Amino acid sequence: QVQLVASGGGFVQPGGSLRLSCAASGRTISSYGMGWFRQAPGKEREFVAALSWSDGNRYYADSMKGRFIISRDGVRIAVYLQMNSLKPEDTAVYFCASNPYGSRWDIADNYDYWGQGTQVTVSS
Repeated sequence: QVQLVASGGGFVQPGGSLRLSCAASGRTISSYGMGWFRQAPGKEREFVAALSWSDGNRYYADSMKGRFIISRDGVRIAVYLQMNSLKPEDTAVYFCASNPYGSRWDIADNYDYWGQGTQVTVSS
């Protein structure tokens, strides 16, 4: 069974940093890229960032630009999310997912396999 495992979440003070990881296990995933989404209590899931395998292009939601960096593993089907200058409004469960289309990276419905999510809490 294909599984995406997200890790690296935790508790951090405003202005701090965290690095999230997402790796595939079980079977090789046919994917054109991977992305990160987040969901806070009572709110809809929102796009964070995505990366295309073929050309390495990166995509970010406006509120994450300049603070978050998405990168890929050199060998494994895996991506990372370096989060800097974290704010309380960044508090959410962060999900990684695989995109089989290579288009409309900001649309959650375009992703097929999803990880279980990892909690990020930003508070003083």
